[in-house]
Amino acid sequence: MAFTFFILIVAATLVITYYASKKTNTTSEFYTAGGGLTGWQNGLAIAGDYMSAASFLGIAGAIALTGFDGFFFSIGYLVAYLVVLYIVAEPLRNLGKYTMADMIAARFNNAKVRGVAALSTITISIFYMIAQLVGAGALIKLLLGLDYTTSVLIVGTLMTVYVIFGGMTATSWVQIVKAVLLMVGTFIISVMVFAKFNFSFTEMFNHMKTATPLGDTFLNPGVKYKDGLDTISINVALVLGTAGLPHILIRFFTVKDAQTARKSVVYATWLIGIFYIMTIFLGFGAAAFVGNDTIVEANKAGNMAAPLLAQVLGGDLLMAFVAAVAFATILAVVAGLVLAAASAFAHDFYSHIIRKGKATEKEQMLAARYASIGVAVISVILALFAQKMNVAFLVSLAFCVAASANLPVIIYTIFWRRFNTAGAITGMLVGLFTALILVVVSPNVLDPTPGKAILTGTPLISLTNPALISVPVGFLSAYLGALLFGRPESDAKFDEVLVKANTGIRDSA
Repeated sequence: MAFTFFILIVAATLVITYYASKKTNTTSEFYTAGGGLTGWQNGLAIAGDYMSAASFLGIAGAIALTGFDGFFFSIGYLVAYLVVLYIVAEPLRNLGKYTMADMIAARFNNAKVRGVAALSTITISIFYMIAQLVGAGALIKLLLGLDYTTSVLIVGTLMTVYVIFGGMTATSWVQIVKAVLLMVGTFIISVMVFAKFNFSFTEMFNHMKTATPLGDTFLNPGVKYKDGLDTISINVALVLGTAGLPHILIRFFTVKDAQTARKSVVYATWLIGIFYIMTIFLGFGAAAFVGNDTIVEANKAGNMAAPLLAQVLGGDLLMAFVAAVAFATILAVVAGLVLAAASAFAHDFYSHIIRKGKATEKEQMLAARYASIGVAVISVILALFAQKMNVAFLVSLAFCVAASANLPVIIYTIFWRRFNTAGAITGMLVGLFTALILVVVSPNVLDPTPGKAILTGTPLISLTNPALISVPVGFLSAYLGALLFGRPESDAKFDEVLVKANTGIRDSA
């Protein structure tokens, strides 16, 4: 049954890709679907892009195993969209064309800026993709009995096919279909869980006080994040990271204008908000009716909590459906990530730096397709080493890098008159490498207990997510870089960018 659902999902997405490939003949169609999506279509696609394996598999497991601390992910992911809505969405759409680097280049026409922005985009996309591939490996291993390595290779192959042949059109429609299926599946499970508690929140919360080995502490913060600074740090990453995620930012170029971009975010925020509220039922249900031991036995990081809950509530049929939806979730998100990274390489690095703006559309398309294969291969290799990590937590690390490297430069580009090329390059490079280095020396990678982390050793910092350090460093380095290493840019250019960035905002307000 599970195999049948998987085959149906794969077949449906390949059919979408086949028809999309007939409409993907130009770089505009490959990168942004020709800007032809409506507000509600793009809103669904954004939700599909955002509600990833981390959301469906990782958060359910995190709540089931750590209680309130797991719910931090739901809160952070949702609140993050307010930053996107009020600060980033419309200016980005007004200033950019295909990638985040286009927005920065609208003010600083410098090949180095494009190159650094492309490097940041590719790094963040690969980080995020590792989490999705880890979830895919665990999911297919549980349901089909395939080993983890084979599972990751299957997903890596499929996501590359979607991007190479269908571009943004195929990716968008796969995300739309997946968003609908995910909302339906999550709603069904949530209603079934709530029914077990007689549709009473009081009964549900009272039951959870004794349902797990954690007792009363299940409903209180401090189970996983015992250090208050660590709690603040991970929430900084979650709230600020979305506004710097390349695969989310490029979605604003798939609509015709800035007002439609804002409508897209409003639709997406409602869908995402409803979904993250329902993650409470997924996590509580898994903790109460599946049990910690069973969840950990299936996957040490808790990534299989939602499919196991579906099996308890609705048998093999519901489990197979939910697992297939989770698989579709992973396919859709990784396709968007590959596309973001490939677009950055082909449009920013190859076309503007190597070919100095003289690359033909055919050459750009070929470069993007080769880049898709390269990004997929690198992501698959790295995912093989991260099997034991919770996917929601892995994604929070990608959010940390995005908030440290991209967000400071985006905000300064739009709002600070004295910002310049040197500041943009310094901010992105220092923010990016600070976040990456701190992740490498954190407890996620280094732990004295063999097998508990990727490497055995003593961590140099105590923060499991270093955003509390790396995000301020990103903002400060961009600020100091602009003051110390660069010359003032043209005021007229800033005024032109400011007017263009805010076009439509006053009207829509």
